[in-house]
Amino acid sequence: MLKRFLSYYKPHKKVFALDMLASFFVSIIAVGYPIVTRNMLNDFIPNKRYSLIVLFGVSLLLLYVVRMLLNYYIQYQGHMMGVSMLVQMRKDLFGHLEKLPFSFFDKNETGKIMSRITNDLTDISELAHHGPETVIISSISVIVSFAYLSTINLWLALIIFACVPLLVAVSMVTRKKMMTAFQESRRSIAEINGTVQSSISGVRVTKAFTNDQKEMEKFEKGNKRFKEARRGAYKAMGQFHSSTTFITDVFNVVVLIAGGLFMYAGHINFADYSAFIVSINLFLNPINTLIRFMEMFQNGAAGFERFVEIMDIPPEPDSGTVEVDRFEGKIEFDNVSCSYDGNREVLKGVNISIDKGDTFALVGPSGGGKTTMCHLIPHFYDVASGCIRIDGIDIRDIKLASLRRNIGIVQQDIYLFNASVRDNILYGRLDASEEEVIEAAKRANIHDYIMSMENGYDTVIGERGVRLSGGQKQRLCIARVFLKNPPILILDEATSALDNATEILIQQSLDELCVGRTTLVVAHRLSTIKNANRIAVVSEGEIIEQGSHRELIEKGGAYAELHSKQFRENEEE
Repeated sequence: MLKRFLSYYKPHKKVFALDMLASFFVSIIAVGYPIVTRNMLNDFIPNKRYSLIVLFGVSLLLLYVVRMLLNYYIQYQGHMMGVSMLVQMRKDLFGHLEKLPFSFFDKNETGKIMSRITNDLTDISELAHHGPETVIISSISVIVSFAYLSTINLWLALIIFACVPLLVAVSMVTRKKMMTAFQESRRSIAEINGTVQSSISGVRVTKAFTNDQKEMEKFEKGNKRFKEARRGAYKAMGQFHSSTTFITDVFNVVVLIAGGLFMYAGHINFADYSAFIVSINLFLNPINTLIRFMEMFQNGAAGFERFVEIMDIPPEPDSGTVEVDRFEGKIEFDNVSCSYDGNREVLKGVNISIDKGDTFALVGPSGGGKTTMCHLIPHFYDVASGCIRIDGIDIRDIKLASLRRNIGIVQQDIYLFNASVRDNILYGRLDASEEEVIEAAKRANIHDYIMSMENGYDTVIGERGVRLSGGQKQRLCIARVFLKNPPILILDEATSALDNATEILIQQSLDELCVGRTTLVVAHRLSTIKNANRIAVVSEGEIIEQGSHRELIEKGGAYAELHSKQFRENEEE
């Protein structure tokens, strides 16, 4: 893991080297004050060498000016290096998320993923900058200060240094508890982010059902877990800091007692003893800095572990080698079975054949496997057994980009981006011209409405198209597919959420969209698919009957029963 972390420093080797060099000189300059103090107490003041007092004082001031400039470089360029690493990690993580299979997003909430991209990576960035800098400055300061203290009195310096192993031992014992506590804290932050994201996204439903109190209860539950997780983290951190601070306080007591005894025995004079007392902070401060650094290290290390956890998830496999420019459109399901969890089969030995340019409809009860069949064609999920072929080629042998470029999907749950109308239509084909965008909108029967909007095609439609009606969202999605112009079309209950009047209008656009394309339709209202070339009834993962509308009605089976039931319901309405 350390090797992977260090790899992000490679593009910034020059800045990193200069940052470490600046940190080195900042540590060296810090010794200037106690050196001047000792010389003044031992020589300049007793011997009345006033010119040297001024000279050394001015020299020390100049060194502090240099240290100010070095600290500016460390703070500015060092932080920018950390931000650059953060940007690269974010890019890598987002790019990897884009390559992960559908199953990953089925199991992980958006808010939790966002927590990894924001909170975790920010902590990693802080560690990336301050970590090496703190370790370098503090380590050099400890070494240099110990060497200087030894020149004052070696035995007294060794006595102080002998306390260090005790500090290290206490730190190691409490560090493990702190790391575990911070990891739990990270998980609780991700959970509350997931809850908040879900609640805010569904705020309209909450208001409609007046369930704001329920959402508050859900939020409070996560909030309390966060509080308890932070309690554990701060308790571990409190144990760490209090115990280590106590040990550093012991250093001062040891210096006071041992120095007093040494002075009493004549092993050190008053000036050197005073200089030693002043200089002991040179030794203690970097040790305290390293102790405080442990909190940042735990935060950053926990964040990087969570970053690596996602980066190590295998991307969506793309073993296909066949590149297809444009399909003819013949689709075959050959004894296809599918299971999401490896246990319960969602599809069981499905066999269907859809000829080029035909419309094939799927009907049946919810949960029967219709949408799964739609998801298998673009290879969003893999089959457990059997195979799906397009134009005689197993889809597993086709490159994913090539396969999906040839398939257009219109679903019941439309996703529109918080961008302009134009950008949402362009999602169908990013290199399309303005004329092509307008033509697609016209064919979807939404151009006139777009032109009536305040900013026309530049109108921003809000998150998930919140400023549009259900029918307008569907038309925009249809325009997107018109622009894509795929040979294969999947309509997954594209009009089931619309009222009858709107459905009739949208159906006209869909009928035009289907012309010349192989179309797979999942329908709830049977009236919309009675002209399909073939219709299959799907129940509990199996095709229980298939044929044309007339054939299935005459057969008097499951389809005829569904049709009769809907017909009665329509009459009652």
